[in-house]
Amino acid sequence: MDLRLAYSTNAYMRVDVFEAIRRVAALGYRGIELMADAPHLWPQETTRETLEAVRALVGDLGLTISNINAFMMNRIGDKRQPYWHPSWIEADSAYRQIRIDHTMAALTMAKHLGATCITTEPGGPIMSGDTYAAAMDRFVGVLKPVVAHAEREGVRLLIEPEPELLVERFEQYLELRGRIDSPYMGLNFDIGHAYCVGEEPQEWIPRMRDHTLHYHIEDIAATRVHRHLVPGEGAIDFASTLRAIGDEYFRDARGWVTVELYPYVDDPDGAGRAAKLYLESIAATL
Repeated sequence: MDLRLAYSTNAYMRVDVFEAIRRVAALGYRGIELMADAPHLWPQETTRETLEAVRALVGDLGLTISNINAFMMNRIGDKRQPYWHPSWIEADSAYRQIRIDHTMAALTMAKHLGATCITTEPGGPIMSGDTYAAAMDRFVGVLKPVVAHAEREGVRLLIEPEPELLVERFEQYLELRGRIDSPYMGLNFDIGHAYCVGEEPQEWIPRMRDHTLHYHIEDIAATRVHRHLVPGEGAIDFASTLRAIGDEYFRDARGWVTVELYPYVDDPDGAGRAAKLYLESIAATL
């Protein structure tokens, strides 16, 4: 199997974007996922000159941008959970607007960088006193103009189901997709997240194939607790998972599997190297 792996720079949150890019390339990855977040590329604070320098460095090092990660919001620093907030379904409409504006800016930034897609959170946590139906209605309402912006920019907006958030299962993603009819809205299939909520990746990959435009990959312990582990250190059956993804996916120039190991900021090189070696060793047997 010609496994096309990228590595997310969210494991390199202690260095700037240029060092992160160089270190991902040094590990031998073919692709890279860039963060639309501090300390890397927070769109509202990133100049056109910086974007041009990033695009040039990525190209010079022989990398391809697999995705722009606009999910995490460390720059805002919400004490409740800095990745999730501000969410799409905040009760405070002004705070919610920060997420909306950020995502639109990330779509435009992705276009400048030559990236084909960005990922975003699947709504956010349902707030106390809210209902699933009301939260989903709010999400659909605020998401529609952002998807329209994605169409204008020619960049796909990918929803990433995650445990404990509004959309955590694929059936819920399909409900959302049924209410927003656009080829510029798709699915980021996070293999670990699916495993956490009991949706076995090898079973759901074929079912969601028509929607999936990018994969995140990491391991999860047998407890199914949502904590990203280096592949090979948890309980996910990666042979079955990669076999389900299949060779055909990687024949498309846009077909990337991005290793996402943001808990490993103390040793992102070691984690990335171990993940790559393990996944490639499995792919070589398929």
